[in-house]
Amino acid sequence: MPPVKRQTYLRLSVMMLLQYGVWGVWLPVLARYLQADQAEGGLGFSPGQVGWILGLASSIGAVTAPFIAGQLADRSFPTQRVLAVLLLAGGVIKILTAYQTTFSAWLWLSVAYSVLYTPTLALSNSLAFAHLDDPDGQFPKVRVWGTIGWIAASWAFPLFWLLSDVRFSWLPPFYAGTEATDATARLVDSLIWSGVLAFGYALFCLFLPPTPPRRDAEEKLAFAKAFGLFRQRSFAVLVAASLPIAVIHQIYFMQTAPFMSDVLGLPDSRIGPAMSIGQFAEIAVMVATGWLLARFGFRGVIVIGAFAYCARYAIFGSDFLPVEVIVASQALHGLCYACFFAAAFIYVDRIAEEDVRHSAQTVFGIVILGLGPVLAAPVLQLLSEAFTNDAGVLDYSALWYSLSALALATMLGFAALFRDQTQSEP
Repeated sequence: MPPVKRQTYLRLSVMMLLQYGVWGVWLPVLARYLQADQAEGGLGFSPGQVGWILGLASSIGAVTAPFIAGQLADRSFPTQRVLAVLLLAGGVIKILTAYQTTFSAWLWLSVAYSVLYTPTLALSNSLAFAHLDDPDGQFPKVRVWGTIGWIAASWAFPLFWLLSDVRFSWLPPFYAGTEATDATARLVDSLIWSGVLAFGYALFCLFLPPTPPRRDAEEKLAFAKAFGLFRQRSFAVLVAASLPIAVIHQIYFMQTAPFMSDVLGLPDSRIGPAMSIGQFAEIAVMVATGWLLARFGFRGVIVIGAFAYCARYAIFGSDFLPVEVIVASQALHGLCYACFFAAAFIYVDRIAEEDVRHSAQTVFGIVILGLGPVLAAPVLQLLSEAFTNDAGVLDYSALWYSLSALALATMLGFAALFRDQTQSEP
């Protein structure tokens, strides 16, 4: 690899490391903090309220993303500068949120943060695609550093903030210690960590490869042209399948942490590392995504991803299994994310014309980061009410089995209807 290309590859990898470190430090543990009783140090919000905080915020961010990110980056300003401004402002909002205690404050500050952060997910993808000679083969190797960043952040936070007397352990996360008596209350500090990381990421954006806007494009409203992709059957089917998968993907982050604490009995300092098992598997699958696409094609790989969702939730629902087996099933997350969403992002980049690829990624993001999360909130509320007994105890088995059935139906529908419409096979 030439020195210039090597430097670009390194910068893109660090970009992904920071992009997902900012996210991974707080998302795995936030639901546990919000839902924990006030006596434990949490805020005592209901599952429905947690669903709205994580769901409505994500949806509004994704819906506004085409205007904030796609239009600005495709038509007006260099992508790396748009990223820097969004991250700087988002970091301020994240730190401010950590000091709030009411549902309304959390909801609206979360919405404000999502409006700023959500566009950066699509922008980081499109910036990477713009500087890779072989996106199908190279993007997974760059994107895998985002997974590494997620793992590093989710392990570092409990290691340095929730534990004392830390010592080496042969079992993941390879450290053990005495959990702080106020560990649950300290979970909110993950937002402050995220804000500080966002400030560092914003500074690093100034050193990313220049990615200027395409002011010479014929159509000035880039997102309008990107929405025209829905006229292509493969894109429409992909989006339709992504919606239910995005719903169950979001519910995973809404309920897995409380499930691990209340049902599996994991301490707060272990929840983030336990959930990161999925990211370890994701690394291996992301590295192999190029080979998988060449071997099975987009249709086959995305079907594998949907089936992994079905299998993971089926295992979650099987509470007769040992705790170790249920925790280990997090490894299926690698197939879930890499085979479904990473492959889908690559397909969107392939099917979109060059001058609207930023906006095409953002339009797709409306579904997986917008409509999916906003539907996840009422779906979770409906399921939790249906499966909660008179004593107020949620039947998690019924919840997870329902999500598994939805994933199975989605997989079968996608397999029957999707046909690759790109000109060449990956």
